[in-house]
Amino acid sequence: MARHTIDEEARFARPTKRGSRPRSKQRPQHADALTGLVIGVDRGRYRLMVGEGTDDEREVIAMKARELGRTRAVVGDRVDIVGDASGDEGTLARIVRIQDRASVLRRTADDTDPYERIVVANADQLVVVTALAQPEPRTGMIDRCVVAAYDAGMHVLLCLTKADLADPAPLHDLYEPIGVSVVVTRYDDAASVEEVRSRLVGRRSVFVGHSGVGKSTLINALVPDARRAIGDVNDVTGRGRHTSTSAVALRLPVAPSGAKHDGWVIDTPGVRSFGLAHVEIDHVLAAFEDLDEVADGCPRGCTHLDDAPDCALDEWVEASSDDETRAARGARLASFRRLLASRSVAD
Repeated sequence: MARHTIDEEARFARPTKRGSRPRSKQRPQHADALTGLVIGVDRGRYRLMVGEGTDDEREVIAMKARELGRTRAVVGDRVDIVGDASGDEGTLARIVRIQDRASVLRRTADDTDPYERIVVANADQLVVVTALAQPEPRTGMIDRCVVAAYDAGMHVLLCLTKADLADPAPLHDLYEPIGVSVVVTRYDDAASVEEVRSRLVGRRSVFVGHSGVGKSTLINALVPDARRAIGDVNDVTGRGRHTSTSAVALRLPVAPSGAKHDGWVIDTPGVRSFGLAHVEIDHVLAAFEDLDEVADGCPRGCTHLDDAPDCALDEWVEASSDDETRAARGARLASFRRLLASRSVAD
């Protein structure tokens, strides 16, 4: 009998014929998917609010379906889910779609970083929390947040905390002329907290600020069940220590008066920088409707900055009929140019 021989190469050869199962680019429609609001993200698991505003409102834990690839959902996203959406302990649903976003608040690590980081989706108001002292306010950071909000088409509310330590008037006068609403809070002052609450009703507001400015303290006052960690200010550096580690959406509760409030508060980790590499000048200009209309007369490629030749905005100021109008237009243009300059000057 002939000896049986083993072909070692054959053991590692690829099959000459692929599997007979046909591949298709068609994806299931998931017509029975439910809609949920992303209220938290933690290590690949998403906390969702399903049935928002109904008697069947519940929290559901979900993971991202493989078909979404590298697409990431963020806090504020509305997503479609399938699977076990009962919300029972130990259950897990799958996110199969991310719905179109009405707004996206972005930032970059610095002004040269091409990688955009999405802070939150579908928010309509940015609340910039700034302490008037301990730590000292940094107008460069505020300017950058305002620019990012205008780029995203969001309203801006500047919340000045620790007004018992310093006068809020200078910052109030600096930002109100550019369309930024300003609210002031004081330590252990319930009335000032209620003033902030009134600005949040009916909105989805994202809170941004340096560590140590009182952001978490304010959110705990607005949403007592939040229990956000509170940090101290370093006596040497004058800066706060990070406490929040990830963004989370919190429902604005019923007011002490008994009135029900419809709104969401989105807390974000304290930031040390707010890069604006992604922001286009035209998006900032659009927030200044009067200047935007005048800028149509600028030459192509005009930067609208102080050194821009033949800028129509300068001509608009000089063409004022009286000194009072000229002064008002000049202040408006100076505020706009200050925001533009913040795109390239670190705070």
